[in-house]
Amino acid sequence: MENQCLPKKVPGFCSFRYGLAIFLHFCNIVIMAQRVCLNLTMVAMVNSTEPPHLPNGSTLETLDDLKNPVYSWSLDIQGLILSSVLFGIITAQIPVGYLSGIYPMKRIIGSSLLLSSVLSLLIPPAAQVGATLVIVCRVLQGIAQGTVSTGQHGIWVKWAPPLERGRLTSMTLSGFSMGPFIVLLVSGFICDLLGWPMVFYIFGIIGCVLSLSWFLLFYDDPKDHPYMSTSEKDYITSSQQVDLPRQSLPIKAMLKSLPLWAIIVNSFAFIWCNSFLVTYTPTFISTVLHVNIRENGLLSSLSYLFAYICGIVAGQLSDFFLSRKIFSVVTVRKLFTTLGIFCPVIFIMCLLYLSFDFYSTIIFLIFANSTLSFSFGGCLINALDIAPRYYGLIKAVSSLFGMTGGLISSTMAGLILNQDPENAWHIIFFLMAGINVACLTFYLLFAKGEIQDWAKETENTRL
Repeated sequence: MENQCLPKKVPGFCSFRYGLAIFLHFCNIVIMAQRVCLNLTMVAMVNSTEPPHLPNGSTLETLDDLKNPVYSWSLDIQGLILSSVLFGIITAQIPVGYLSGIYPMKRIIGSSLLLSSVLSLLIPPAAQVGATLVIVCRVLQGIAQGTVSTGQHGIWVKWAPPLERGRLTSMTLSGFSMGPFIVLLVSGFICDLLGWPMVFYIFGIIGCVLSLSWFLLFYDDPKDHPYMSTSEKDYITSSQQVDLPRQSLPIKAMLKSLPLWAIIVNSFAFIWCNSFLVTYTPTFISTVLHVNIRENGLLSSLSYLFAYICGIVAGQLSDFFLSRKIFSVVTVRKLFTTLGIFCPVIFIMCLLYLSFDFYSTIIFLIFANSTLSFSFGGCLINALDIAPRYYGLIKAVSSLFGMTGGLISSTMAGLILNQDPENAWHIIFFLMAGINVACLTFYLLFAKGEIQDWAKETENTRL
């Protein structure tokens, strides 16, 4: 319908909208690197199992201590430090999601990225003061990172043409997979050569540079961009709604919307599955394959690399199907949601019953992790189809539900592993498979691909 009036000649890959996607891609890499690096540096930061160095220690040991300061933090304190960033992220979801539909995101995202980067620079000196100050820094960093990850979704309401939503959003979201991959590869070398504080300094400085570049290069509305060609502006703006007037939030209609609940439910399944696999893949590799830490880190990082590739492929293919009119919007969303939610179930079952050696186990585990990213072309972008006006808020609410699932999955997995080590992995994987299948079934029944009545600009729903 609306796409028929689009200009025939539009800029290709080398365009400002793709430049924005690549820029956000690097921003997401950096905030994920800042978030995850502490999980690895904690090994070098804490040494509670060995006695303090004796006064007659060698000069080399003294230099190593100066380069890699060690703190006496208990396991409980370590767990609190590692999880504190998540509490900050959860706190930011709903407020930022609501504000993203009302206020421009340039200052909010740029300031939050800068704050997260400055806090990354402050973590090494904060560790010298004490664990409490580190926890405070991590909570504030979580709020800043949650603001960046949630607020950016509202940008694509104005910047993404309907036939390019999949590839543009998948390019940005794939940065969340590339960030941990890079951290797992380089942080160990940085700790050995320069000391663990340099991990925070390096990613903090990179984040500061990106945030300052954001203020200079980004424009909230493509119509305001001084250097963009007229043809690209017309291509972007002609396919979108007119400037959205402010109106009261249609809460009752949203609560009754089954297509909206289909998105929320599948976000729960996606993050439940993703959180468990990200958290416990190293544990599974260690207990089942009995490899050393360096091999474990390398094998664990492969999942992020393949997840990154799958996310990019999902975005490209979903838009290809739409642009060639091979499938409708709702069919494309259901197809990639099925691939992203059901494929991990298939590979997990293969992992349990068809993996007979080291290589088959690793292959099935990598595919179970990476195929989740096909959801980038499905349920994770579906809110932009059914309610572009409230896209930021819907992403925030679905992320909040999903993170709740992530917390539950990690907690339950730990309890099951402690209580029944013999059959723990079978129980955990079957539970994950059941949740995925149930949520996917709900999505396939109720998902839609067109703007819902309560999200149309002519709607004047009152609370």
